[in-house]
Amino acid sequence: MIVRRLVDGVDERLDGTSFIRRNLGKVFPDHWSFMLGELALYSFVMLLLTGTFLSLFFVASPAETVYRGPYAPMQGSEVSLAYESVLRISFEVRAGLVMRQTHHWAALVFVASMTAHLVRVFFTGAFRKPRELSWIIGVTLLVAGIGGGFTGYSLPDDLLSGTGLRIIYSAVLSIPVVGTWLAYLFFGGEFPSAELIPRLFVMHILLIPALITGLLSAHLALVWHQTHTQFRPKGTPESSVTGTPVWPKFALKSVGLAFITFAVLAALGGLSQINPVWLYGPFVPYSAPSPAQPDFYAGWLEGILRLWPNWEFHVFGHTIGELFLPAVVIPGIIFTALALWPFIEARAKHDTAVHHDAQRPRDEPVRSGIGAAGIAFFVLLMLAGSNDVLAKYLQVEVDTLNGVLKVLLFVVPVLVYAITWWICRDLHARDSAPIAHPPRVEFRRNAEGGFDEHHDEARSRGDVAATQGDREQP
Repeated sequence: MIVRRLVDGVDERLDGTSFIRRNLGKVFPDHWSFMLGELALYSFVMLLLTGTFLSLFFVASPAETVYRGPYAPMQGSEVSLAYESVLRISFEVRAGLVMRQTHHWAALVFVASMTAHLVRVFFTGAFRKPRELSWIIGVTLLVAGIGGGFTGYSLPDDLLSGTGLRIIYSAVLSIPVVGTWLAYLFFGGEFPSAELIPRLFVMHILLIPALITGLLSAHLALVWHQTHTQFRPKGTPESSVTGTPVWPKFALKSVGLAFITFAVLAALGGLSQINPVWLYGPFVPYSAPSPAQPDFYAGWLEGILRLWPNWEFHVFGHTIGELFLPAVVIPGIIFTALALWPFIEARAKHDTAVHHDAQRPRDEPVRSGIGAAGIAFFVLLMLAGSNDVLAKYLQVEVDTLNGVLKVLLFVVPVLVYAITWWICRDLHARDSAPIAHPPRVEFRRNAEGGFDEHHDEARSRGDVAATQGDREQP
């Protein structure tokens, strides 16, 4: 009785019942592509759960020790405490290897689902006014996810991840004027420094997850307030929202997706080996693994570095290193253009209207062509990021493969743009083309007992005129 009165009193003062009822009746679209964002969310939840477990056993220290664990090939080797703790998690902690691999797979799925979600939003025009801020937050989330993946990938202090850290250190040093200071601030001194692994650990388990959590909360709040864009049925006004109410159908569907995501990630962690650091060995500053292949979210950046020529400039007494343009300037331009794309497109099309409808890719051939060309560009860069692996598999020289990739990097995106633009333009025109509404043909019996063919000329002329009018539209 006391509890009932307390609940009624709180509800009377805060009007909680109407708030809950109003929000439980909120409508979300039914299209499957809108679940990609939720897939990213649940992958992040799995990252937090498995990461909490791993942080209990990981030792963030570069101090040297002698490995005396059960993995025979490494016994008696001098390794860092960080590397030794990763081996202990993998071979001695109960369920440790499953947690490590599930964590790694969850990181890949997290970045991949964010990328797929971003691609869906781009091709359907869901970034247009009033959702520009949501788009910018999404791009920032992708950058934060890449940063979180890279810092976690670097923590085991193995030879492969250490080589990646050395590349990033060189890229930071190549920045004119402030490069040395930034390298000292981030790496704690000349690479490899004693402060590097503890700093990476703090960034990976505290700063970046806090940033991602804040960005996700802001993104979800905006989506809840503005609602999704949707593929609206014909005849439905743009101000209306059609779909499934939050409770019970959408909520249950979302919970089901969460459990499926957790199950798939756990199955991957238990059945599919990933990042076997015991095969790479501990990091040695004067050595590098070959062949080497980074995770896909860093593979495109590695591809730029492997294909870019060795250009070095001297400007006003400062040396601009050969890594500055491919590792700093080019990625900066790419992500800046991506974040500002809603404003770039709106200005180019003189479009200041508010949009709540999702567009089909065929409705915007130019945008679809640019998006497809961008995807082709990044795929080629990822292939270049593993050129030594591909060269070994294809049994060709690395230099020969690099030459081919350099040519393809300029040719393929242009071809992909032209083909995508042509297909989208053709599909858009076919919506009202005569093939969709063929003229009526009748067969009438003649006096000789045969059949004569009669066409509905008025309908045929009308269809042709409508089709021509559609093609004349910009």
